Amino acid sequence: MRFTTYLKSGQPRLAVVDGDVIVDLADARPGVPADVRAALAAGLDLKAEGAAALASNAPRLPLAAQALAPLVPEPGKIICLGLNYYDHAKEGGREKPDYPWFFYRGKSSLMGHGQPGLLPKVSSKFDYEAEMAVVIGKTVPRHTKRGDALQYVFGYGCFNDMSVRDYQKRTAQWTIGKNFDATGGFGPVLVTADELAPGATGLRIQSRLNGKVMQDASTTDMIFAVDETIELLAECMTLEPGDAIIMGTPAGVGQARTPPVWMKAGDVIEIEIEKIGVLRNPIVAEA
Repeated sequence: MRFTTYLKSGQPRLAVVDGDVIVDLADARPGVPADVRAALAAGLDLKAEGAAALASNAPRLPLAAQALAPLVPEPGKIICLGLNYYDHAKEGGREKPDYPWFFYRGKSSLMGHGQPGLLPKVSSKFDYEAEMAVVIGKTVPRHTKRGDALQYVFGYGCFNDMSVRDYQKRTAQWTIGKNFDATGGFGPVLVTADELAPGATGLRIQSRLNGKVMQDASTTDMIFAVDETIELLAECMTLEPGDAIIMGTPAGVGQARTPPVWMKAGDVIEIEIEKIGVLRNPIVAEA
């Protein structure tokens, strides 16, 4: 099943997707929270609620006509992995990490499918990164092991970890270059885990800049798979419903090219993951 978060009167609303139309879940099923994080935290069976919404007489809205918000507008945590594909680590001059290079994003860095990515006033070194997002559906107990980890995943989506490279390199930690406003594309749909292979392995992942393929790999190429990543995080923290884990990017990023390729105003960047969808964002200059 597929879900999305769209904007109704400027407010994010959870909807179930049926082909090219959506049904607002809270409108069809009174009592279901309009926010995906709240709905997951309430312990609702969103697949059952989605099926009931699709069977109802609630209005069908054309998906293409809706303004979309980030899939999870306000995740409790956004945990990202750096250097999680072998070829990307190599192109950056680094060996395979023995432990994930974790960093955080904040909610103000996110934007939805179709919303503009903001080229910052202070930098022209604006890069793209095709990534897969994992959304946690149930609280992950501390010290959960790898063999049990995937039962806590609700679904998967596309993410673009747009990076301001000169700011990223100003410190030993990457956080500042990953948290400019409107640099984390997250959408357009959240595909439930049961529709994909365990851990969403074997999926082709691409980025395309103005239609040109820049990155082209498989999620099988990840160094730390989804289940191992959850196990490692559970050693340290409680993962909660609506948390997002962003699983790293393959080779082909702009900074590693000769000469470097930076996104500029007027560009369109697309992230496509097989069986999940296409995330598309235009690039505009910050006013």
